[in-house]
Amino acid sequence: MAQPSADLSSRNPDWWRQAVIHQVYPRSFADADGDGLGDLAGVTGHLDHLAALGVDAVWLSPFYPSELADGGYDIADHRDVDPRLGTLDDFDALVAEAHRLGLKVIVDIVPNHTSHRHPWFQEALAAGPGSPARARYVFRPGRGARGELPPTDWQSVFGGSAWERVPDGEWYLHLFAREQPDLDWRHDEVREDLLATLRFWSDRGVDGFRVDVAHGLAKDLSEPLRDVGGVGATGEDSLPLVEPGSHPYWDRDEVHAIYRDWRRLLDSYDPPRTAVAEAWVPDERRALYARPDELGQAFDFEYLETGWDAEELRAVITRSLATARSAGASATWVLSNHDVVRHASRLSLPPGTDLDAWLLSGGTEPPLDPGPALRRARAATLLMLALPGSAYLYQGEELGLPEVADLPAEVLQDPVWQQSGHTRKGRDGCRVPLPWTTTGPSYGFGPGAGWLPQPPSFAAYAVEAQTGAEGSTLELYRAALRLRRKLLEGEELIWAPESPPDVLEFRRTPGWRCLTNLGGAPVPLPPGEPLLASGPLAVPGILPPDTTVWIA
Repeated sequence: MAQPSADLSSRNPDWWRQAVIHQVYPRSFADADGDGLGDLAGVTGHLDHLAALGVDAVWLSPFYPSELADGGYDIADHRDVDPRLGTLDDFDALVAEAHRLGLKVIVDIVPNHTSHRHPWFQEALAAGPGSPARARYVFRPGRGARGELPPTDWQSVFGGSAWERVPDGEWYLHLFAREQPDLDWRHDEVREDLLATLRFWSDRGVDGFRVDVAHGLAKDLSEPLRDVGGVGATGEDSLPLVEPGSHPYWDRDEVHAIYRDWRRLLDSYDPPRTAVAEAWVPDERRALYARPDELGQAFDFEYLETGWDAEELRAVITRSLATARSAGASATWVLSNHDVVRHASRLSLPPGTDLDAWLLSGGTEPPLDPGPALRRARAATLLMLALPGSAYLYQGEELGLPEVADLPAEVLQDPVWQQSGHTRKGRDGCRVPLPWTTTGPSYGFGPGAGWLPQPPSFAAYAVEAQTGAEGSTLELYRAALRLRRKLLEGEELIWAPESPPDVLEFRRTPGWRCLTNLGGAPVPLPPGEPLLASGPLAVPGILPPDTTVWIA
């Protein structure tokens, strides 16, 4: 068992400002009971791995009762544990063990919608049009002579109309899967219920919350409902084309009053509970969610979406730091998560690659060489960990896991596959269960096969194979996080005034620097002692391509 690490909050309640948080997708982390699905006991049994890795907190993706219509984000009870994943006692045991090891615990909160199996929604269906039960959700009559057309042209993020008709003729709104009806956040009972959920988990020792679809709660539901005409209909990519705060259902100004209520509750705890917004909005709008009297921090996905280009990355990093500073928050950095192609694959695909098409080809068009791809991913990670702010890691990236792009159609479970008419393969490729050992039916994930098949190549990536292996990706992460704890001081970044065009170079206090070579040719290193490099420095004083080094 790993020894407890330093508990940052014991000396600083703002521990989250430069923390490293490890995202756990419980259903794919470890299976303790042998049913093929990861569970809370499996997470608890491997928390020593995360403590030894050197992270500050574990973020749990949803573990609530769910039929898995959207990987657990369709929740039937926001204050319980899915029986397949354990019990509330199991959750309490997880929190206790995490805290014993010096790890904070962050949980996902999904406030925009419930499952269609939630008691509220079942009550709404039974109660009928105009009932108080339906007022908690967004029900509307349809258009057309017999109400046969959806109330608006609003589109689901997963594809198709965002409206579903029920047998009595009314339609309900679902911005995601049809099994995820949207709540009406104008309703006092909806607001009070979520506050009760925050209290429930905070009282059980949870240290913070990740807020799913934080920009989607407030909606313009005044009559008549207005069409969007395709602008920002299915997602956030075209939101800059819309007057800020005016879209019918994305990023409306009214949402911030909701989060100010939350912050008052979160600050009533000692230490205050943290929160981070998942808000796919432009920079200046994202800063609003991160204000101290709201959630306090917001994910910055622009860094994740930037290609392997020095000029583009420099601009994004500069802009992200300025945005966070304007809100009084710290920046957030993400390379992989449960919704995107793993960066050990993504960063080495040619610029402009259509990731949906690449997945549909089974990862063969264009082909990807895993060796050079991993080298680039390691360099990207060491660069990210040198930046001021919080770094969010995704389970398995410390092993260098690539995207499993060749999952056969018959095993796919992401609703994106069906709702897109088989034009988008979805997110299952980054959710394949983790390999812990080099042998076994699921490489140590559990005693039997996992809920998604693992490729034979996973054996070489297993924790068992990499532990203690010089130069392994796991040992690189461990070394980087140990060193990061020693080096961090302040949140300043100073770009080097002169560096080659393909090199990112910046200084951090007190007197260490980070250099990343994003070009195709080696470059000379400045004077100083190399502390850690993402790959071999075969020639002293020379930084190879696709390599990051920290220098004293």
